[in-house]
Amino acid sequence: MSNADNGMRVAGAWLAIASVLLGLVLIGHGPIHPDLAHQMQVIANGVTLWVVVHWAAATALSLFVVASLIVLTAGSRLTERWWTLSAWAVVPVGALWTMTTAVVEATTVADAVAANDMARFTTWWAFAEGKANGFMFLCLAVAVIAGNEALSRQQVTPTWASLVGVVAGLAAFVGWPLGMWFGIGLGSLVWVASSFVMALWTLWFGLGLARAENSASTARSARSSA
Repeated sequence: MSNADNGMRVAGAWLAIASVLLGLVLIGHGPIHPDLAHQMQVIANGVTLWVVVHWAAATALSLFVVASLIVLTAGSRLTERWWTLSAWAVVPVGALWTMTTAVVEATTVADAVAANDMARFTTWWAFAEGKANGFMFLCLAVAVIAGNEALSRQQVTPTWASLVGVVAGLAAFVGWPLGMWFGIGLGSLVWVASSFVMALWTLWFGLGLARAENSASTARSARSSA
């Protein structure tokens, strides 16, 4: 098995696991309310769930970093073009920025809510919100990766599915600033829903990479034996 084949297979497995976790996180997380007092109350009504969801988010984002670093070092077809190489490089940056947000929200933000300390909550929420902007660039990177997959002759997901991944990534990229920067409630709903669809595509893509590369290696081994 070549380094590229092995890298794609392993990266696909980690990407699939990360995607499952991200999908579950988005279900538990839900949209963010533009009014901070209301959002604080939402968290207060389920602090334990909030903490669990954000530790799970930190784990999922860490696995996105692992998958992307493997892809970047494998030298496979996934990074043959400058835009795909750039997109896979953006993934760990966006994921690491957002992982900081997840840890802060699972610790300091949750503690501020539990203590009913609005001043501390507001301060740390602003920090977390700023770092979370990395997520929209992660979504944009996924849109580019999905677009490349739609054009690939060795695609592991159907063209229509990859195009759905493109649309979902772009919708999340646009929905994020609408909801988080401009306080438009619909924008927050859009980025959450679109990110969930995007996670479904990355799950399919990850599983496809793991299976396709494993199958390819098995076929080569069979031909060599013959």
